[in-house]
Amino acid sequence: MGGILTIDREQFIKSARHAAGGKNVIAVVKNNAYNYGLEFAVRSFLEAGIHSFATTSFDEARRIRNIHNDAMIFMMNPLYDFDSIRALNLHITLPSLEYYYEYQNTLAGINVHLEYAGLFNRSGFEDSDEMIEILRHQADKPPDERMRISGIWTHFGYADELEMEEYEIERGLWFSLLDNLSSQGYDFDIVHAQNSASFARDGLFEGHTHLRLGISLYGSRPYFELEAADYVQSLELKAEIVQIRCIKAKRKVGYGGSYAPEKDSRIAVADIGYGDGILRKRAAFDCIIAGKRYPIKSLMMSHMIVEVDDSVTLDDEVIIYSNRMRIDEFTNKGVGANSEQLGALNYQSLKRVILNDAEVFG
Repeated sequence: MGGILTIDREQFIKSARHAAGGKNVIAVVKNNAYNYGLEFAVRSFLEAGIHSFATTSFDEARRIRNIHNDAMIFMMNPLYDFDSIRALNLHITLPSLEYYYEYQNTLAGINVHLEYAGLFNRSGFEDSDEMIEILRHQADKPPDERMRISGIWTHFGYADELEMEEYEIERGLWFSLLDNLSSQGYDFDIVHAQNSASFARDGLFEGHTHLRLGISLYGSRPYFELEAADYVQSLELKAEIVQIRCIKAKRKVGYGGSYAPEKDSRIAVADIGYGDGILRKRAAFDCIIAGKRYPIKSLMMSHMIVEVDDSVTLDDEVIIYSNRMRIDEFTNKGVGANSEQLGALNYQSLKRVILNDAEVFG
């Protein structure tokens, strides 16, 4: 089977609504909505009162538009298919002077958000002077040849790094940039910079119209020091036990003899593996069977070996993720970022079940 991925839709909506805190939110739904499923997530976010979305994919933008004709859809990557941008009525990032001067004549009428590179430095303008150059150049154009400069944004790459000073630096640079633009008479309808970690640390910044939230909307803490009760995980990943075996001491099991018990041991073989998206680092820790934690001992493409005691039976299930075995717990243990663990899940092999929705996806 490859495991069962279960999502409680009611809890998902409740967690998203709580994470938004009553603010205007742009929900980040890229990469299949962190692998929760794009259509599921968008419809659930709409029910939670969120009507703006951010992605990097034209395909995902089309699917969002098919769900909600009036949603604000913001594209975080530079785009070049301007006919599709217009047809889908997208908001797009404006990432650099070079991009602007190359495509200025095809940007007319398109909603753009000026992007500030900041310390994250993935893309964006270097400073306010570059932005002012664009703003003045646009003002000199006839109205029907102008793009719509609807917003301004940046990304804080260090907000979840509590032991580093870079977040304070990047935040200060961003405020300085906004102050410089405002002093020249430039303000924007949509101002968004804060991710889940920044919002948890500072609340919504003054003068900002929207949060741009990812992982907290999906029920994971953006950093581990936050109260788990404020971020309830709606996702559970489990697998069936396909065999229970007794293994003699020193007898090797798995690829390359990856598991060789020091003493006679009992193992459960679960029907899930790295081919289903379980990270190898995740397999260095425990799982839950019948309410008790047991160590994972070996991970193969389609199977997982767990060392168990005599109480475990074939009727039990192996829980890899749940609200008792949280994704952010393993982020804190060094398995990988919340998004990394979610993004690895293989929807081609996992059975997906939505609770409280009467929908089952194979």
